Amino acid sequence: MKIILKEDIKNLGTMGSVVSVAPGYARNYLIPKGLAIEASTKNIRRFEHEKDVILEKARKAKREVEELASQLSGIKVTIEAQAGEEDKLFGSVTSMDIAEALSKHGIKIDKRKILIEEPIKRLGTYIVSIKLHPEMTISVNVEVKKSNF
Repeated sequence: MKIILKEDIKNLGTMGSVVSVAPGYARNYLIPKGLAIEASTKNIRRFEHEKDVILEKARKAKREVEELASQLSGIKVTIEAQAGEEDKLFGSVTSMDIAEALSKHGIKIDKRKILIEEPIKRLGTYIVSIKLHPEMTISVNVEVKKSNF
């Protein structure tokens, strides 16, 4: 089945390209999720007009991401957690904890965009990556301190 991609899809193609995929993949996944439309002559003409609007939305989203990246640059997030002997935490610091700490700074980030390479189970300073956009990842310093309670 031939389809027109509405977004860049890894291992398939870029936005606006006409590609051939399995009919089930197109009907059950790509088209319902709004990632593609069927490649009829009518849809090809309509998509040419929509392409400019989609590109403008993508540019706007990228500007917003760059603005968010400038807000995040230089921020040091501090998280207080209970710790025992040898600075081991009771539990670990999760991406949800980091998202909550960022929201205290007035920055809303989805916890699924926060990438923690290895579990944070000790007190100290860590560098955590935040994937703001498929093309942009930024690093944030996270300091884990011992809580007083």
